[in-house]
Amino acid sequence: MLPLQTLAPSFRLRDTNSNYHYSFDELKGMKGTLVMFICNHCPFVHHVLEEVLMIANDYRVQGLGIIAISSNDAEKYPEDGPEMMREFAFQNKMDFPYLYDESQDVAKAFDAACTPDFYLFDAQDKLFYRGQLDDSRPGNGIPLSGSDLRNAIDAVIYNRSIAEPQKPSLGCNIKWK
Repeated sequence: MLPLQTLAPSFRLRDTNSNYHYSFDELKGMKGTLVMFICNHCPFVHHVLEEVLMIANDYRVQGLGIIAISSNDAEKYPEDGPEMMREFAFQNKMDFPYLYDESQDVAKAFDAACTPDFYLFDAQDKLFYRGQLDDSRPGNGIPLSGSDLRNAIDAVIYNRSIAEPQKPSLGCNIKWK
């Protein structure tokens, strides 16, 4: 896992919603930045998406930048390609950038392993949290709350610390080329 306090890796990727290219610096928030590695077809992403959208709506207005990135191999998984990403974002009312990491270099720079995978950076662009949304998984009966990620975001916004250890995210492996 990417060590805490690591500076956010730089990148410039195409947003499938707008077709513009953006860097981390252009999308980061005043209070911090949440970078999520997601994809269109993963059942774990589908399971958490409603809570992720609520988190984005709740915290964007408080100065949190929200960025979603898909790094899956679109040749082997065409449902994760840019055109389908745009459709997925539209259908799910994702009004934050959904970036396509065609080379997979950004996923490698973040040490991303699965979808969903969450990275929270503080206002100084240092990694503050990397881990799970909460303990809910498809089929385990635990309701979604976003508690782990929400606690981390609150700590970043209100300059508090959070308990260690942070639980790693669990989901579908990134589909490497």
